[in-house]
Amino acid sequence: MHPKAGTILRLFRTETGFISGEFLSRELGVSRTAVWKQITSLRNMGYGIEAVPSRGYRLISSPDVINPHEVSAQLDSVTIGRHLEFLQLTASTNADAFRLAEEGAVEGTVVLADAQTGGKGRRGRIWASPAGVNLYCSVVLRPAIMPNEAPQLTFLSSVAVARAIEKTTDLTPEIKWPNDVLIAGKKVAGLLNEMSAETDGINFVILGIGVNLNMTAGEFPDDLRHPATSLLLESGRRVDRSRFASAMLNELDRLYRDFQLHGFGPVREEWQRRCNANGRQVIVSDSGTECTGGMFIGIDADGALLLRTDDEVLHRVISGDLRVI
Repeated sequence: MHPKAGTILRLFRTETGFISGEFLSRELGVSRTAVWKQITSLRNMGYGIEAVPSRGYRLISSPDVINPHEVSAQLDSVTIGRHLEFLQLTASTNADAFRLAEEGAVEGTVVLADAQTGGKGRRGRIWASPAGVNLYCSVVLRPAIMPNEAPQLTFLSSVAVARAIEKTTDLTPEIKWPNDVLIAGKKVAGLLNEMSAETDGINFVILGIGVNLNMTAGEFPDDLRHPATSLLLESGRRVDRSRFASAMLNELDRLYRDFQLHGFGPVREEWQRRCNANGRQVIVSDSGTECTGGMFIGIDADGALLLRTDDEVLHRVISGDLRVI
């Protein structure tokens, strides 16, 4: 997409009603003929743009695509999304973001892809990543925290996804420890963080975020370990992927700024309010073996799960798969 066309998209997103050709010409610093050329290119890409003599242009529809210009046009973030990389096809956005971070990418760099061939979840599990339907996203952060505090950032991601779902649909998401977002008990999103660190500090953290937006039932693998769904299947309506991506990145930016100012406390409180296990009996298993059961109490300052067993003993669990009884 030509940068001038991207600027026109941003203006369409920020202005209401029609925008005159004269205004666009002045803002872009080009002739009215050049404006019309960019309008034509946007139409050829699938954007519905109405043109009315003496009134100008207005955007009436957008194609279901994700690209840096479309997402940037809807961002109001300070840090996250300062630089966007979009890939039509990649093995893994996390691997791409990790490489960019090693090469010196600025904090807030975001990698988006239309499809992945090697998407992964926790413990090496496969994350189905077909083209044209979902959000596959990785974010580079360089927080001034110690390595043992890095797991706290996963909780920022899950809360950001839950907020974005509420902003773009009528659905009510829940969060499952440690890093899943659920709709009606079925997994709709997963988070995977990776880190580069030294003994005395973090070089960078990669927040990997996958959200099932418009997948149909037939697009899910047959061998899923847990029930999965998409926002389309649960709401009956397709989700604008660019709008969802920008909403999620905006929320993640707000949460990250709050985290930098006030620490993990506020994020931890919101995460616990949204958790599906509040006040319920749960079992945590490791590699399929049931190991700990009890009442869910919450998470501690490190993000570890807190369980109280029937004999009133408090257990701290740092990894495993949680199941609500």
